[in-house]
Amino acid sequence: MLSPKDYIEKNKDAFLNELIELLKIPSVSADPAFKDDVNAAAKVVKKSLLAAGCDTAEVCETPGLPIVYGEKIIDPKLPTVLVYGHYDVQPPDPIDLWTSPPFEPVIKKTDIHPEGAIFARGACDDKGQMFMHVKALQYMTETDNLPCNVKFMIEGEEEVGSVSLEWFLERNQDKLENDVILISDTGMISKDTPSITTGLRGLSYVEVEVTGPNRDLHSGLYGGAVANPINILNKMIASLQDEDNRITVPGFYDKVEELSKEERQKMAEAPFDLDEYKEHIGIPDVRGEKAYSTLERASIRPTLDVNGIWGGYIGEGAKTVIASKAYAKISMRLVPNHNWEEITELFKKHFESIAPAGVTVEVKPHHGGQAYVTPIDGIEYKAADLAFKDTFGKDAIPLRSGGSIPIVSLFEGYLKSKTILMGFGLNSDAIHSPNEHFGVWNFLKGIETIPYFYKHFTDLKTKS
Repeated sequence: MLSPKDYIEKNKDAFLNELIELLKIPSVSADPAFKDDVNAAAKVVKKSLLAAGCDTAEVCETPGLPIVYGEKIIDPKLPTVLVYGHYDVQPPDPIDLWTSPPFEPVIKKTDIHPEGAIFARGACDDKGQMFMHVKALQYMTETDNLPCNVKFMIEGEEEVGSVSLEWFLERNQDKLENDVILISDTGMISKDTPSITTGLRGLSYVEVEVTGPNRDLHSGLYGGAVANPINILNKMIASLQDEDNRITVPGFYDKVEELSKEERQKMAEAPFDLDEYKEHIGIPDVRGEKAYSTLERASIRPTLDVNGIWGGYIGEGAKTVIASKAYAKISMRLVPNHNWEEITELFKKHFESIAPAGVTVEVKPHHGGQAYVTPIDGIEYKAADLAFKDTFGKDAIPLRSGGSIPIVSLFEGYLKSKTILMGFGLNSDAIHSPNEHFGVWNFLKGIETIPYFYKHFTDLKTKS
């Protein structure tokens, strides 16, 4: 029987070509103009699942964009792995910062990826990582090496908050019944240091609108006499953090989990070069909440960030106006014990309360999700650790991530099973940014490692 590594070597060109074809589809869920492309991507995923060995696969309609479901049941008495991923992608903007068109995938060598990386929107987040699981199933079915049952749920709305996922879960709990949920929508420390994401931050995302006069005004005739919404919005945003970079929303820290000294020391064992970190993203120094390390600030501490701000005239040349309105989009990353709906309400109440006379403020909640922590003493984690040891020759490091996958806590609530996060991306992959890419080595290493997770999970589960 071919090992995963030998099978991949034999089929790697075909795997890469199939992924490239999927990456060509601009499945941008945030923009209704791409709805047909999102639907086209769903059909390609369904076809790929059937070709990889699923007995059945279907494109399931939802109130929003479709979810692709597939399954391979070899014995109902055996454990079942549910693979989750998403085929939708972030908008590619700003286009002019891409070195190659975002939906014309190319493989280029980089310092980190001398063997090449696929440059395209969705290459790492999450088409490339999702597709690793499809190809891993293909290996296991074609070599008659699938040790348990497998189900796939690949959605098309992850990048817009998975708005239809709860609707789907409510109606398909029996269909989705499983023993573990396996996700690759995260990363690892480096190509020679595997890690398992054991924690995710939650999310609260809002849009704020500040309104002053009933129309744009001449800044000479009215300047200095009326409130300028843009000026005021900037002052309001600046007041949301103090001199120690702590968030000033009352009650924000009341339920924040404080990790023990021992846990923080274990986190500090992860290899991290601060100078390399700064150089990679082109900054002269780091900044964040006082008394915490850079890794801690980016994983176990809550944040508040402005994601976009606009208002007034931003075209060519000059237009001397006091804008009627100013806007901003703000995200808050949350930690265990935070409830995203409570935090959203705290923010709304506070932001409205600090509005000065002369303007009105509206806070519009968008979406959110809870934080999640995976226990490292469960068989899910142990199986993943053994799988990484098989292909990397070393134990994985447990690491909390600063990112958010709100659906993970949703899964546990509806499906009553734990989630394991085996990511193969790197921090340098520029997800959500121009020039997103995914290393060819990482893609193939994921395909090689995933079958070992199935093997070890099945062994551990049947013995427990």
